[in-house]
Amino acid sequence: MNPDHPRLLSAALDAVRYRKPRTVYFVACGGSLAYMYNQQYILDLETDIPGFVVTSNEFIHRNPKGLGKDSLVVLCSHSGDTPETVAATSFARKKGALTVAYSFKVGSPLWEAAEYGLHYDWGPDSDAYEHRAGMALRFMFGLVDTLQPNPKYKAALEAVKNLQAIFTRNKEKFAKAADVFGSSSKREPLVYTMASGPVYGEAYSFAVCLLQEMQWVHSAAIHSGEYFHGPFEITDFDVPFLLMKTAGETRPLDERADAFMQKYSKKVTVVDAEEFDWTGIDSNLKTYFSAPIFGAVLRVYAERLAEHRGHPLSVRRYMWKMPY
Repeated sequence: MNPDHPRLLSAALDAVRYRKPRTVYFVACGGSLAYMYNQQYILDLETDIPGFVVTSNEFIHRNPKGLGKDSLVVLCSHSGDTPETVAATSFARKKGALTVAYSFKVGSPLWEAAEYGLHYDWGPDSDAYEHRAGMALRFMFGLVDTLQPNPKYKAALEAVKNLQAIFTRNKEKFAKAADVFGSSSKREPLVYTMASGPVYGEAYSFAVCLLQEMQWVHSAAIHSGEYFHGPFEITDFDVPFLLMKTAGETRPLDERADAFMQKYSKKVTVVDAEEFDWTGIDSNLKTYFSAPIFGAVLRVYAERLAEHRGHPLSVRRYMWKMPY
């Protein structure tokens, strides 16, 4: 257990309790932005407070009229030095909003820019409870419990303690399927990803970060609910899809898309949350824990793809290597 984390969480939640925000903005870029969708989903289903997911640079240029002293802005940058997110934090504070930022680097530019920092552990030996996955769930369930108390949130906060064991079991359970995906997809120039609800962020992250950024494979994230409103026209026997089926409320959207793709494509890979090992998680919390479990499992899919392609996930052409 990281002894600093309860103190940081308590300080941020005390500020929420005092300010009583009436709007919440979730602001970040790339993989950090993807992580915000599940948090917004929790807020949307458990409170009557509107929440919005916005990429950092657009947040500044959009300049929402609702942004002000009654707003909470939740931000994230893994390194804490993403320029757009640091600037978005300063922008939000100038507007009078309460700012809370996740980062694994204490003292980073983002950490200094935000009123409240939420550190998370990072690295192969870090426990999921103290990792970004656990800290995000601890903050969000603490937030909804602060704003609109419910016994379910206490159960959720206890369930987060089981996250590491859940990640380990499910990564092992899906290891063989991940290797099959890596082997069968190693020469694919393009892979579409698809999901809905709280899991859409994981489809976005897999497409933008793991395939495009880390593997240089063309991709696009398709929302299951939007598939039949244009994207399904590109479906063919040789077009690959990676579909993530949630265990939550929007599962019917995923099932409808899956039924169509299975008819017209021979390259559909499905990762189904109903096949996860859910030991330690109450059934009424599955919808909120699906996304972080998908994140852990899909990392294995990406690692096996990288291995079969002979292209390490750490390789970059532009990122961190030149001004942009």
